[in-house]
Amino acid sequence: MSGSVKTSIQDGISVITFAHPAHNSLPANLLADLTAAIQAAGKDPNTALILLQSTGEKTFCAGASFDELAAIRTREQGKQFFVGFANVINAMRTCPKFIVARVQGRAIGGGVGIAAAADYCIASQNATIKLSELAIGIGPFVIGPAVERKMGLSAFSELGIAAFEWRTAHWAKQKGLFNEVFDTLEQTDAYIKHFCTILKQYHPAAMRQLKQIFWKDTAHWDALLAERAQISGELVLSEPAQQAILAFKKVV
Repeated sequence: MSGSVKTSIQDGISVITFAHPAHNSLPANLLADLTAAIQAAGKDPNTALILLQSTGEKTFCAGASFDELAAIRTREQGKQFFVGFANVINAMRTCPKFIVARVQGRAIGGGVGIAAAADYCIASQNATIKLSELAIGIGPFVIGPAVERKMGLSAFSELGIAAFEWRTAHWAKQKGLFNEVFDTLEQTDAYIKHFCTILKQYHPAAMRQLKQIFWKDTAHWDALLAERAQISGELVLSEPAQQAILAFKKVV
């Protein structure tokens, strides 16, 4: 299987980098590897902070792998695929370390969900966003709680319904998904280095307890996201969804 998830530790910062040749999309194996990497970094006593990033310049994450979506044949297969996204979000939610996301380019579907589950997002102006799920016959069910928590119901509804529309990075910042947006990737990376260098020096116990406060009232997400994965897993088998997925695959 192509793609990779790699972790390196740089001066107390666990840098988790995921990559896939199809616009950093996430097939099941990468979702599992990303979940494991986040959990491992959270337990690492030498890690004060996690930086989550992807490779390339144009796309942060294109969301679900369309090859795998097209290959789903049963409800259980569908549910298990979407549980992969649930596991990543829940790993980010329960991780005792702050997670800073570097969003250098477009975020689509599950990529928006990962950005929303990060504790702090630093983006370039090229980081346009879109929730395209409704356009392919499903919906942003699994990532919905994370997006709504970060951006509010109004912005989530707008993204979810206007599944064909891109929103700018500055719109995403205004709505609370991104914390900082810079004109160039060089400026983005310079600020990430500055920000992480300062943040990693703070008291680990204080950061851990503050994160717990930020994520209060989400303990039920293990069950909730599994239920949402089942909804997506059933919808992806429908004829409209299968036709939309195949049509998409023909143009990419």
